[in-house]
Amino acid sequence: MSNKVRAYDHLVLCVDELEQARDFYIRAGFTMTPVAVHPFGTHNCLAQLQGNFLEVISVNDPSLISDLGLRKFSFPAFNRDFLSTHEGFSMVVFQGENASRDAAEFAAKGLGCYEPFDFSRNARLPDGTDVTVSFSLAFVTHADMPETAFFSCHQHAPEYFWKPEYQSHENTARTIVDTIMVADDPSQYSGFFNKLLNSTGKNNDRNELAFATNGGMFSLLTQDQWRQRFTGELPPDLNQGPRMAGYTIAVDSLEKATHCLSKNDIAYTSSQSGIFISAKTAHGCVIEFIESA
Repeated sequence: MSNKVRAYDHLVLCVDELEQARDFYIRAGFTMTPVAVHPFGTHNCLAQLQGNFLEVISVNDPSLISDLGLRKFSFPAFNRDFLSTHEGFSMVVFQGENASRDAAEFAAKGLGCYEPFDFSRNARLPDGTDVTVSFSLAFVTHADMPETAFFSCHQHAPEYFWKPEYQSHENTARTIVDTIMVADDPSQYSGFFNKLLNSTGKNNDRNELAFATNGGMFSLLTQDQWRQRFTGELPPDLNQGPRMAGYTIAVDSLEKATHCLSKNDIAYTSSQSGIFISAKTAHGCVIEFIESA
């Protein structure tokens, strides 16, 4: 069983209209990949960063979506159901090297018993060439968090996936350094995240419960802590349990990031560490930018 602290692979960001959201991310200074179509009813576009990425996803063909089973987790059905009530941050994804091994580890820790899921899709390279990329996924859910799922992702053809042309951004975005969940009682979930992340939660200098990831943090905030961190931003509705509500991107230059946002008429507000775009503007999920050290 691995004790390696998990690293972010990507974040799944659900939107109602993919092209509209893609345009927003481009105006916010991200270089977005062309739209790609999954074989199971969803389509996406990506913002590739340094070692991790953002996946902006929507449903394009509901007839292709299979529902969840007892041991088979349905990625498209989960995101379809998520979008039935709101847009936003639906899933947190960690880097994986062997989905079968990860699934066995999750089961041994009592975190889930889903079978690994394998799939392939076409991808277009910057030179216009079409290639096939494939992935193996191992899922984790928590009964108290029906609007959030977690999984590890093993990329089988990274040489086709990662491209420098897609990793250069006008806003100087470098990498994901934090993801933020809001819960009524964060301490209630310490044991779960200790096991999932192979990391022990500690209170940071803002008294937020934070778990180290390999290269970043996973933060678990109360609603009051959320209001303090993001002035004027309402916390998410917690009637269905804890929710992923925002993420933090390290940028090389906060000045260039703010210039890009201002130029494209995207409003932003100062946060405790940098600036943020409101969830209302950013398709249901706060985006925070901080300057990288």
